[in-house]
Amino acid sequence: MKARAQRIPYRLLSVPALWLAAFAIAPTASAQLAVSSNDTKVINVDGVNKIVENPAPDNVTIVDLGVSPPKVVGQVNAPGSVVGPPQSVAVAPDESIALVAATTKIDPSDPKKTVPDNRLSVIDLKASPQAVIATLELGVSPSGVSFSPDGKLVLVTNRGDGTVSILTVNGKTLTPTGKIQLGDAKSSPSHVAFLPDGKRALVTRDGDHRISVLSVDGSNVEDTKAYMVAGIRPYSISISSKGDLAVLTNQGGGQGDTDIISVIDLKKNPPRVVESHSVGQIPEGVTFSPDGSHVAVMIQNGSNKPKSHQSYNDHSVVMVYRVEGGKLTLAAEAKVGGWGQGVVWSKDGKTLLAQSMLNKALDVLSFDGKSLKVTGQIEVPGGPAGIRTVEK
Repeated sequence: MKARAQRIPYRLLSVPALWLAAFAIAPTASAQLAVSSNDTKVINVDGVNKIVENPAPDNVTIVDLGVSPPKVVGQVNAPGSVVGPPQSVAVAPDESIALVAATTKIDPSDPKKTVPDNRLSVIDLKASPQAVIATLELGVSPSGVSFSPDGKLVLVTNRGDGTVSILTVNGKTLTPTGKIQLGDAKSSPSHVAFLPDGKRALVTRDGDHRISVLSVDGSNVEDTKAYMVAGIRPYSISISSKGDLAVLTNQGGGQGDTDIISVIDLKKNPPRVVESHSVGQIPEGVTFSPDGSHVAVMIQNGSNKPKSHQSYNDHSVVMVYRVEGGKLTLAAEAKVGGWGQGVVWSKDGKTLLAQSMLNKALDVLSFDGKSLKVTGQIEVPGGPAGIRTVEK
């Protein structure tokens, strides 16, 4: 299944080409790194997720989004997972390291199944070639991961045990210091995002439909017990660099019904959901543009369902909303590859990368404020499942 792009002027066609890029191309001083975690374990065959027999290792593709067209600058093996929101990757504010969470792994006793994982990989982005320099064991099924704005703290949601792990950062060394319990294991905390001042963070909980508010004071993180309720299964969440709004996706029931994204007013104390928009089937990833003027949302659009399903479509959709006066207005949308996952922006807000698990590719899109177009595609060795850049 291919994305319906108007033109595809460039492609990376093979795994050998990617490995060559990993060793031959070094990021420049002006690079903006996008890090994609690729799951090789799971594929979707006519709407059914299946485990790959003897899969190659999960891996990470590192892309320079600061050049046009974007180019691959690194490739590293590291465990990851399509299970959970596509914010399972985080990049340090100084682009020195990246973190990749592994929610699931192949069951050692039954290779036809997956079981919860507990690993967080630390990747040195400055090394040549880039490399995993540490593997930490956290809670059950670590999922969403974020650096604090100053880069000194990391929070990781553990979907399988209802906790958020707290880690301090000293250079390229991460040290787990504790956990916060958010409800029971069924609360399923999915992603955590810091506000720009670093004093609060929001946690989506797709198990009990809440968005929790955490207080942050240095390395001391606490659950304020304040929470919001937006829609069914709040999942991915992104916070504007202006610190005034957050936008989250609500995954719904996955039956083909139209789902929603919700807007949180962060100026209220405690924050409150103030607006929701119907967007189609299963909004997956959501990301604000660096200047906070737009927000992009990946809609799976029934592309992961059987072709016989009444709600099946052969593509996902990226929708870009304009942010004005605390409200969202649809600015543009474009068809992209099926079983869409995450989406990220270039620093200038003119280029986006959108992940397609079905195509094993990153669609490259251009945005001029009014129109959104697919201009190219970067193939990766696995299903791209999580992606991030530095978020400011």
